[in-house]
Amino acid sequence: MEYIAAKHILTRNKSTGWFGTDHTMNLYRGCPHGCIYCDSRSECYGDDDFDRVKGKEKALELLRDELRRKVKPAFIAMGSMSDPYNPVEKKLELTRKALMLIHAYEQGVAVCTKSDLILRDADLYADIQERAPVICKLTVTTTDDALAANIEPGAPSPTRRLKVLEGLSQNGIFVGVVLMPVLPFLEDSVESVLAVVDAAADAGAKFVYPAFGMTLRDRQRAYYYEQLVQHFPGTKEQYEKQYGDRYWCTSPRAKELWQAFSRRCGERGLLYEMKRIISRAKRPYGDTQLTFFDM
Repeated sequence: MEYIAAKHILTRNKSTGWFGTDHTMNLYRGCPHGCIYCDSRSECYGDDDFDRVKGKEKALELLRDELRRKVKPAFIAMGSMSDPYNPVEKKLELTRKALMLIHAYEQGVAVCTKSDLILRDADLYADIQERAPVICKLTVTTTDDALAANIEPGAPSPTRRLKVLEGLSQNGIFVGVVLMPVLPFLEDSVESVLAVVDAAADAGAKFVYPAFGMTLRDRQRAYYYEQLVQHFPGTKEQYEKQYGDRYWCTSPRAKELWQAFSRRCGERGLLYEMKRIISRAKRPYGDTQLTFFDM
């Protein structure tokens, strides 16, 4: 296991628009899921060996010291650059021990993962949620396990992720699905999107938050196109014709997808707008805690 030097663990967010979090925490660098669309492969992030997980030196000591200095409660995001529940975590338990610190210092946490290992820490999320907001997010972009095996080859199947969501929900944890990216020409049919919505609702999700498209830039685009040629012949040409060198690649069906998606979420009682998701997460804590949620 390689460790990389770190000066701090918590990074203050420029805005709270992304699930209301005001800090981001990455205990690891790199990710083994192999998702062909991952933006973290981009040159701007400076990780030339992204598929290999590296730990951060003295991560827990740094986190403890940073939490000690907090005057106001923080709401900490995990899973923005690398999955906090990678296979190394099963042995090292950096994420679990960080959650213990977050609980001890009464901070909030929002985690995003594709791993079923998160269910191991259901007890900690339930404990944290007694005093501060918790948002657990499982990324599910398709319910088709065979398709997911090509676009997210190192991650647990969508079927396994939805079972984890069910387990977290049964523990009373505020949990939902991140439906992004929805890959143009591969996942952007009404049938595919509604299948995710219905599966999420059936598993006990409280929300589904979507993005009908993806991003593409420099090394990320090159890698993605290589994988399209290998697994989805002819699709690369569709992207080049539709998007050229654009960074934001919105599905050409985005309007149709949004209409069908929002209608089905309403029918299934699922939140899907960010302000409402954040409001529901903070509701039990009143106005005395975590004022940074205000948009």
